[in-house]
Formats: sequence, structure tokens, C-alpha cells
Amino acid sequence: MIEQAGGLAWARRLKLRHLESFLVLDEAGTLTQAAQRLHMTQSAMSHWLAELESDVGMPLVVRGRRIQLTAAGHLLKRLAQGVLGDVARTGIEMRAVAAGRVPRLNVGSVWAGIAGGLPEAVSAFQQRHPDVAVAIHDGPFDNLLKGLETHAMDAVVGVLDARAHRAGLEHRVLFEDRVAIVIGRGSKYWQHAGRLDLADVLHEQWVMPPTGTLTRIQMDAFLIEQGASWLLPRAETASLAMMQALLHKGDYVGVCSESMADYMASLQVFRKIAIDSSIRFGPITVMWSREHASATLMDFVQCLEECAHSAS
Repeated sequence: MIEQAGGLAWARRLKLRHLESFLVLDEAGTLTQAAQRLHMTQSAMSHWLAELESDVGMPLVVRGRRIQLTAAGHLLKRLAQGVLGDVARTGIEMRAVAAGRVPRLNVGSVWAGIAGGLPEAVSAFQQRHPDVAVAIHDGPFDNLLKGLETHAMDAVVGVLDARAHRAGLEHRVLFEDRVAIVIGRGSKYWQHAGRLDLADVLHEQWVMPPTGTLTRIQMDAFLIEQGASWLLPRAETASLAMMQALLHKGDYVGVCSESMADYMASLQVFRKIAIDSSIRFGPITVMWSREHASATLMDFVQCLEECAHSAS
């Protein structure tokens, strides 16, 4: 404790204005320019710097035509940037709280939600509430729901099933989705001019979501109906980024939500395989805890509904 107290003693003499002025000095490069920006005389600026170095206990700059930070100066600069950044962010969050808003929302989403209007909803929401940060978390629906139960998530976008009707949860349906089969630029069929259907790719290498996920359950049921229950994926992943990389780099066939497939096809990243019967995925919904439904969260839910409906 004695060493810790000694290590903090020099910092107790620092004030925020010291850190602000030091960053101005570093950016200006000369005492004269820094003094002008801070509306001080050059002698007052020199005196201030000498006092600051005395408080710290070592030189912070090397004086010359342009000042150069010493090793200690670089450390103080790092401290100043961190502290002042935290102060600025806290100020924004306090203004949000003072206005009756939460300063941050944590939103979980399956792939379908990300392709079905979530980015647009975040943008629209932050135009209305620029002082509220939104953290987006993607992953398997079960993991996201656990975050909702522990209040690590404020809302979760996923498929409507029995879990959405748990006690204490509210939900609103955003849009209907299906399962799609896709290829990427790594496929030998990417430049194929005609229609591609299931028979064309049935014997290729497949990338699918993990066993037990809703997309995989629906896909497995479809394969049974098509007499292709023998088909086993060569790779399984819950990561959209990994599936996208595999389809881009290798000769694979992928499985994802149709909303994601359509979005990726619009970017010319995926190409959809034509299938004769629809593989139902289910209604995509946004869920939240009734007990923790802030006005800020409900504004975000409204943005989600508006963006999902405009996309459909």
C-alpha cells in the first residue's frame, strides 16, 4: 500500500486543465503557439510547464525550435488522452441520463436480423439519439437469450418460437424469413450463366450452421424430404464471417437465412441456388425484458419495426 500511495502522489497534484494544456502544447509544437491557443503569455506558459514537470518529477519535453516529448512526456500524453476521452464520454452519457435516456444499449441478433434491417435501425435510432451508444452482438440464438436473461443484453433479435413467450418477456414480430442455399466466388459454379438448382450442388462440399440451430434443423428436414439425408457438411460454423470466407476462398455451398442471402447477393458476394419448395425459417422478432424496458429501448424497437417494414 505504501508503494501504491507513493505511485499516486504525483497524480494527485494534476488537474484536468493540466492534461488539456499538455495536449495543446504537444499539438502546437512550440511554447509560443501553445500560449497563443491557451490565451497565455509565453512566460506564463513556460512557468506552467516548469511547475508541471516539477509535479511529475522529471522533464516532459526537450526544448528546441520545436519541443519533443521525452519518454515521460509520452506517458503523460497517453494518460491525458485516456482521461480526457473518458471524461468526454462520461459527459455524453450523463447528458443522456439527464434527458431520461440510457447511455448505452446492448443488442443481440442472429444473422437474419442483421440482414433484415438492424443496421438501418441503428442508424435511424442514432440520428434521433446521438448520445446513446449501441453495441451489437451476433451469435447463436440460445447464447443471445442467455444474455437477455442475465440483463447483459437489452434486446435480442431472433426467431419467434416458444422462448419468446417466456414470463417477463415482450416481443414484436419484424418479418418472415426462410432458409436459403448459396454459393460464393470460390465456387466453380459462380460464373455459370444458367439457373442453378439443388441437383447441381447436392454432391458438393457444404458449409452449414451447427447441429441444433434452427437453420440447421430446418435444412436437415428439407434434405430428408428431398431424399438427401445422407448429405453431411464438410464444415460447420455459427460465424457468418467464417462462412463468407469459406465461400469466397473455397469451392463450397453454404446455408443461411434468406434475408442474409438476399443482402449478400445484392453485394455480389453470394449467389442463391434455386429450390422448388420454400424452407421455412420462421418470423424474426425482437425480444426484451418487460421489467427493463426503458423509453430509450422502446424507441430503438420502434426503429427496428420501421426499418423492417420498409425493407419488406
